[in-house]
Amino acid sequence: MPMPLAPSPAPQAGLPITAVIFDMDGLLLDTEGFYTQSTQAIAGRFGKVFDWRLKQHTLGLGALPFATMIVQALELPMTPQDFLAEREPMLEQLFVQAEAMPGAEALVRHLAAHGVPIAVATSSRRHYVDLKTQRHRDWFALFDAIVTPDDPEVHAAKPAPDLYAVAARRIGADPARTLAFEDSPNGVLSAVAAGLRAIAVPDPAMDRSRYTEATAILDGLQHFRPQDWGLPAMA
Repeated sequence: MPMPLAPSPAPQAGLPITAVIFDMDGLLLDTEGFYTQSTQAIAGRFGKVFDWRLKQHTLGLGALPFATMIVQALELPMTPQDFLAEREPMLEQLFVQAEAMPGAEALVRHLAAHGVPIAVATSSRRHYVDLKTQRHRDWFALFDAIVTPDDPEVHAAKPAPDLYAVAARRIGADPARTLAFEDSPNGVLSAVAAGLRAIAVPDPAMDRSRYTEATAILDGLQHFRPQDWGLPAMA
């Protein structure tokens, strides 16, 4: 049984934070349910079930590693490429409905208003980012960079460090003074591998013991206190 989530205290040591990089799915935008819905629609055709026992291991993975894991774990009679091709039109219809996660827009607007360099490092391809942010273009336009796995400088998906390393470089950030927000264990590993400190904001069903590399754990972005990290306080 996963332990209940509660805000964890910020560290007392370390350089003050001067830049922030965010994951997107399940962190800024409430999209994880769309992946569950579309994956189960495919699995269900073969009498299979895509539930939390499997999903918890897929969070933060790129599209092909995700599809490979699903096809193998559920023994689906298709290739990972076939799975992705069947899932794509379902996701495209769902993504335009994406809602913001609690506290996400307010925090992004606050950091941007105070001149803090901010970026997104997401496992979603650029086409999907455009669909997911259709209803949120005004505040997503505040990001100084949005880095996706189809970026030519990104050679490996999370948990490799590429996405965070490229995002930090694009906004001129020192990784040692950059904070990452992530909902998945793979995302936390990616950020830490790139030299960042990471705050985990997990799904309530996730076992928080899987976030041993995170500097802190919060149960929502609305509970983040920027001043504890050397950033301007929110009013």
